Amino acid sequence: MWSDAWQRELKSTNRNSRSWKTGGSEPPPSARPHGGKLSDILNAVATDQSRDRVSIADLFEVLSDRAFGALMLIFAAPNVLPLPLGTSAVLGAPLIFLAAQITLSQHRPWLPKLMAQRSMSRTKFAAIIRRATPWLVKAEKLLKPRLSFLTRPPFEQGIGLICLLLAIILFLPIPFGNNLPGLAICLFAFALLERDGLAAVVGVVVAILSAIIVWGVLYALLKSAIFVIRNALAL
Repeated sequence: MWSDAWQRELKSTNRNSRSWKTGGSEPPPSARPHGGKLSDILNAVATDQSRDRVSIADLFEVLSDRAFGALMLIFAAPNVLPLPLGTSAVLGAPLIFLAAQITLSQHRPWLPKLMAQRSMSRTKFAAIIRRATPWLVKAEKLLKPRLSFLTRPPFEQGIGLICLLLAIILFLPIPFGNNLPGLAICLFAFALLERDGLAAVVGVVVAILSAIIVWGVLYALLKSAIFVIRNALAL
């Protein structure tokens, strides 16, 4: 059961849109772009004392039609920072599923049960949200609905395809291959959340830069491998 705080937030979120049940029909396009701010929704979940733990499946439920953008942001944002080896692969796997579903025009996100049931304590979730909220609020102030056609079909599917390729890069153990792809996915996630086409355009630019850098790293690794093999054979 949701707490009273979350119920109040949900009412505010759906004040100007038609309400629907999780697992029901797709909401109308006019209801998809905006509800409550993501920062408010996540803080409502974090302060919901009726739950001891918060799972990815819980976020599916409370975020409803905004789950694609929100979950992509949640999984992509840590990749912008330096991470221990192998962490980007763990975060990249859910992104592959989510981006593929956007590309295929799925209306509601799905993750394997093993991923969807992953959870953390509500207090730990609240601590993370508390630290992230100032940055999220700043981003929300910069975003607004503009060039919205760039975030709707068929461009929405194009965003999904680009994010899918970037998520694959994140999943692979490529040196320096997580920061810019992670940033690009964050920009695309914000674009979908706020129907901000300018954020999508900036995301494309960052995605191109990340592809160039990743290709340069792979090329350098390939040349180094060839050099080592030739020297080994020469011995």
